[in-house]
Formats: sequence, structure tokens, C-alpha cells
Amino acid sequence: MLGLLRWISGWPLWLLHLLGGLLGWLTYAASPSYRRRLRANAAVAGVAAADRRASVAEAGRLVAELPRLWLRPPAQRIADPVHWEGHDVLQALLARGRGLVLLTPHLGSFEVSAQAYAETFGRAQPMTVLYRPARKRFLRELEETARARPALATAPATLAGVRQMLRALKKGQTVGLLPDQVPPEGMGVWVPFFGQPAYTMTLAARLVQQTGAAVGLLWTERLPRGAGYIVHASELPEPLPEGADEETAAGVINRAMEAVILRCPRQYLWGYHRYKTPRQPEGGS
Repeated sequence: MLGLLRWISGWPLWLLHLLGGLLGWLTYAASPSYRRRLRANAAVAGVAAADRRASVAEAGRLVAELPRLWLRPPAQRIADPVHWEGHDVLQALLARGRGLVLLTPHLGSFEVSAQAYAETFGRAQPMTVLYRPARKRFLRELEETARARPALATAPATLAGVRQMLRALKKGQTVGLLPDQVPPEGMGVWVPFFGQPAYTMTLAARLVQQTGAAVGLLWTERLPRGAGYIVHASELPEPLPEGADEETAAGVINRAMEAVILRCPRQYLWGYHRYKTPRQPEGGS
């Protein structure tokens, strides 16, 4: 399997995206539950039918581009053009010198977001990203080795991973996480997401409150026909209130995610099970 993925990783991005679009539609056609969830989540957010349909292919492109992003040599830069929008904003956030929490929704190529940050800013301020380990051993081992790159460390979504991120922030480094990911039971609160109650992680706000870190948004737009990517960086649309309770802080972050997602709704993973009941927490030490 790994040999096949390495072979695919050498394909041009336009071809991967072409095949990925087909994969997205095959998955949509084959899974009634995925189809219903995607339609329902997009409807809650008021997404136009054309954007909803486009998101089906974009989800497949996300999967198809992973071998190209994961399996190139660690020291080799992203093989496709990466353009920045908000480079100066990110520099200003880093210049505050007190650590930085970057929030990225399940939008566009979030794998590129972390890698592009590491390539551009990682030498001065390394990054640690939170991820949920895959259940299958092969995929879990692949994730752990492929995602860890120069100036880019990974932290599992466990108590040990949270402690790792706190240590990074206290050293003045950067951490990244996907705050629209449903956390384990007891690690979130129920607050609106596009007007519907969603179990939302409190970790992002707690990291900021406990360390005094700056906070910003980072997301990557996939360009058509394999032309590369645009990495967008910005500040939160509304400040995170100092000393706010968990529901208030999570609400601020959810609204920030909504604003980013609606800038490019056709590249959001509407099929993600955002409104599900949380799972039991995982152990860690």
C-alpha cells in the first residue's frame, strides 16, 4: 500500500485533483448517510446549491492530494505554488512574542496550512499541530511520520497532546488546531454553529487564556486546475474576551469559523459529522 501511495505522490496536482473530484462524487453516490449529512449541514448554513455540489468534488480532492503532501522528502518544500494573503498579519501576530494559537477549520487544504507556515515562519517560531490519530494502525503510523516535518511537530488529541501544546506556547512557539472538530465528552460545550447547537472544543480558548498567547486564523484555499494554493491569515473578527466563560469563548471562535467558511463554502467539509454526540475521552500520559 505504501508503495502505491508513493507512486501516486509523484503525479501532478491537476491529475490528483481530477481523480479526487471523481472520488468525491463516487463516495457521495455510494453513501446515503454521508449524502444526507452533507445536504443537511449545508442547508443549516444556508449554502447555495451550486456551492454544496462543488463541495462534493472538493472533499475528494482533499484526499487525493494527501500523498503528494505527505510523502515527499521531509526537507523538500511543497511541490506546488503557494501564495500568501495576510502574510503581514501573521508576521505582526508573531512579533508580539508570546506564543501564537492558529485556528483552522475543515476548509480547503488544511494540511497545506500547517506545512506552509512551517516553511515560511517555522525557523523563527516552530509549530505544533493537534491531530486525531487514525484508528487503523497503518494510517496512524503514516500520519505520525508524514505530518512531522522540519519546524512542524504533531500532538495527538489526548491529555498528553494538550500538555505538549501548552509547553510549546510557554516557549513562545505556535500551535495549530481545528476548532470545528468535535472533542471528546467533557472537553467541550454546546454552543451554536450556524445556528444549530454543536459540541465545541474549549481547548483553543483555554490555551490562549492560560498562556497569554496571541490568536489568529489560518486557512488554505485550493486553486482550480491544480494551480496551487492560497494561504489566508487573519485576526479573529471579534476579540476573545479576557476571562470569558467557556460558552462565551467557544461562541466567539465558532462565529470566527463561520465567517471564514462562508468566504469559501464550496471547499468546506460539509459531510463532516459536526453535530454529533461527543465520544468518550481517550487516555494519555
